Amino acid sequence: MNEQTPAKPALFSRPLPILIFIVAAVVLDQVVKIMVDNWLPLQEMVPVIPMLALYRTYNLGVAFSMLSGMDGWFIVGMRLVIVVFVLWLWRRTPNHRWLAHLGFALIIAGALGNLIDRFLYGHVIDYILFHTQTWSFAVFNLADSFITVGAGCVILDELLLPKKAKA
Repeated sequence: MNEQTPAKPALFSRPLPILIFIVAAVVLDQVVKIMVDNWLPLQEMVPVIPMLALYRTYNLGVAFSMLSGMDGWFIVGMRLVIVVFVLWLWRRTPNHRWLAHLGFALIIAGALGNLIDRFLYGHVIDYILFHTQTWSFAVFNLADSFITVGAGCVILDELLLPKKAKA
């Protein structure tokens, strides 16, 4: 007989670890934004290394300033819907899918970090700028990075991790 031992659930498939991770990520995001808002000059490039600079600006829209002409409450509502949807996906994802669970935690943390900005300031504080002499990427923040890396984790989970067959 070959008995299979049940797979240990992924760390972020359980509510307490995901909650602790999300709170820690949001706190880190907010602390960095407070420091940026207090000490980084507004719309003035501060070089860090070639092709990377700090550049404080305020984003009235969503990622990469999209929807910046929309009503602020519409954007808040949209972000809340996204958080609820990702929570729903997280709950429906099998416990062994650790990469997807990590991705969902990052997406939720990033969305909440930017949502807090929207509530506190009426805009999102962005400060990271990749650039060359002739090109620059949109200014973004740590919360945006969480969302992007989280989405990448979910995609990698779908592409790379084997699916368990339904019994």
